[in-house]
Amino acid sequence: MAGPLSNLKILDFTTLLPGPYATMILADMGAEVLRVLSDAYPDMASFLPPFLPESNLSCNLAYMGRGKRCMHLNLKSVGAVEIVHKLIQKYDIVIEQFRPGVMARFGLSYEDLKSVNPSLIYCSLTGYGQTGPLKGRAGHDINYLARSGLMDYSGKKEAGPCLTGMQIADVASGSNNSVIGILAAVIHRKETGQGQHIDISMTDGVMAFNSMMAATYLAGAPEPKREQELLNGGSLYDFYETNDGLYISFGGLEAQFFANFCRIIGREDLIPYGVIPPNLDQVKNDIRNIFLQKTRDQWVEIFSQLDACVEPVLSLAEAIADENTRAREMVLEFTLPSGEKLQQIANPIKFSNTKQEYRSIGCIAGTHTKEILLEMGYAEEQIKNYEKDGVLS
Repeated sequence: MAGPLSNLKILDFTTLLPGPYATMILADMGAEVLRVLSDAYPDMASFLPPFLPESNLSCNLAYMGRGKRCMHLNLKSVGAVEIVHKLIQKYDIVIEQFRPGVMARFGLSYEDLKSVNPSLIYCSLTGYGQTGPLKGRAGHDINYLARSGLMDYSGKKEAGPCLTGMQIADVASGSNNSVIGILAAVIHRKETGQGQHIDISMTDGVMAFNSMMAATYLAGAPEPKREQELLNGGSLYDFYETNDGLYISFGGLEAQFFANFCRIIGREDLIPYGVIPPNLDQVKNDIRNIFLQKTRDQWVEIFSQLDACVEPVLSLAEAIADENTRAREMVLEFTLPSGEKLQQIANPIKFSNTKQEYRSIGCIAGTHTKEILLEMGYAEEQIKNYEKDGVLS
């Protein structure tokens, strides 16, 4: 059975991580995605090593280009604009990731394309949004997190804010909100026939991640501070080093889980006080010393007998090989033309009837340019003229 989004046709003008990740998620669920790239605005992800053996294809592009076709267009040319006008008769959802105003300079803004296809859904994904004093400012994930307020109460008192191993603003905010916004607009269009412009700001998205802390602050509570809140190190909810230099996580906030935790580590005296005991610093230091007495895997075995919300901090290799990861089919495998195998992380959304569609790995920029133009009815001679005039570069 086809994926649940098999009726969606998306024209993708994005590069780097946020937009391509969003359209990969949509492609996995059946959407037909056509990436439009230009030599003038190349996708930097395509230049990042490592590269697949016997090919010039970056592993990053092979992943985030999954399930998509790709064509080259020089968006500064009149011919390319005409091609886009024709494309949006079929690909009636557009996502772009340029700074505000860039698509308008090409003649490809929402207003420009809306005049060609009034039911067009057009998603603009940027760091700071289409309005406001920072709309034209450059930025990356770390900058959006910095401006959101999150980093002021994340990290350690002595060390300050800390980086995570993944791009929270790019993916959790930018990519996911783009997917949500596009699908909501599709539902609205189905009911009303109306398209619309979606303005996704990665900074807005991480501002919204302040959920619990902002709710209490806006209701009159003091500003949150590092290691002073329930979930940021100001309780026993934390990571603990073991004697092999690895780590264990403890998240047993509820009374029954905390009681099991205390019994297992031999500190039943702590049960009445919960995860924020009066002498927190001393108790936390005691627990650190307890965990340092055994290896991580020894603690995993000990805690396997009772629910205490204790889990190991796995390396990436361990997480990929983990039995739960494999049971959940979170690693998929492609066979390349060379016969070699390529593994990728799978789509995390599970459907009972409409399984994910992993049609192909990503491809080199421009792979399908001629194929797409022929499908649109362009003659071979016209395509050759476009190539000669620099429209397809």
